[in-house]
Amino acid sequence: MDILQTEFNFTLPKGYVDETGTIHKQGTMRLATAADEIMPLRDSRVQQNPAYLAVILLSRVVTSLGTLKMVTPRVIEELYTSDFAYLQEMYNRINQNGANVIKAKCPKCQHDFDIEAETLGE
Repeated sequence: MDILQTEFNFTLPKGYVDETGTIHKQGTMRLATAADEIMPLRDSRVQQNPAYLAVILLSRVVTSLGTLKMVTPRVIEELYTSDFAYLQEMYNRINQNGANVIKAKCPKCQHDFDIEAETLGE
């Protein structure tokens, strides 16, 4: 029987720095549902600025980040650009491929293989 993996761990390249100066790098993202992609479209911030969709979407699917009690749109807004891009790429990988892997090819033997992306942010 196949088991569907619905949550994926990650490590942000830089990390979120909270108001006390604590850096939060390790987190978990879950697979998105249809509601995760539809509900943010009703948000007035998204209606005024469609680019804000990614902020709302990530705040819904990032289920933990360091010791933060909640991952809010504000937390996502305050991420460094490289961390924001990292989460967007991860979102696409896990929701399109069902795994947090990157397809690669050996330059010497041309063998195709997958690389687990969880550790790329370290």
